[in-house]
Amino acid sequence: MIRELGRPGDLGWVIQAHGEVYAEEYGFDGRFEALVARIVADYAAGHDTGRENAWIAEVDGRRAGCVFCVDAGEGEGDTAVLRVLLVTPAGRGLGLGGALVDTCLAFARKAGYRRMRLWTTDPLVAARHIYLSRGFALVESAPHDGFGVSLVGQTYALDL
Repeated sequence: MIRELGRPGDLGWVIQAHGEVYAEEYGFDGRFEALVARIVADYAAGHDTGRENAWIAEVDGRRAGCVFCVDAGEGEGDTAVLRVLLVTPAGRGLGLGGALVDTCLAFARKAGYRRMRLWTTDPLVAARHIYLSRGFALVESAPHDGFGVSLVGQTYALDL
């Protein structure tokens, strides 16, 4: 089940789940969890409900994934940004990642965005497969050492 974020504990869960999963699976340090906390805090501090939204995927009543759709900001008024996509190990193999991305894309189109972009890192192979299968294209790639491990940061974009 995919539902809008908004129940007590949802915001904290997004931060905690990212911190735990990415540390365990990719060796990311606390700087990654801090980045997710800033994204979540910015969203929670005030977002335009007509232009931004977030969703939680649940399996058997338990949180198992999330994604946010946020405005890219000034100068990019027609661009939405897909942020903090995550599916926990317990939720994998059920199509939740694709369903979350599809929900995000549908919202962005309905909200009037003309383009969507996202930033990810090279070890996230399953997520990259989802993005490419939805028509996203790699537009930028550069080394990134900000989470305690050497990575390649990747920006993808899609015309909506």
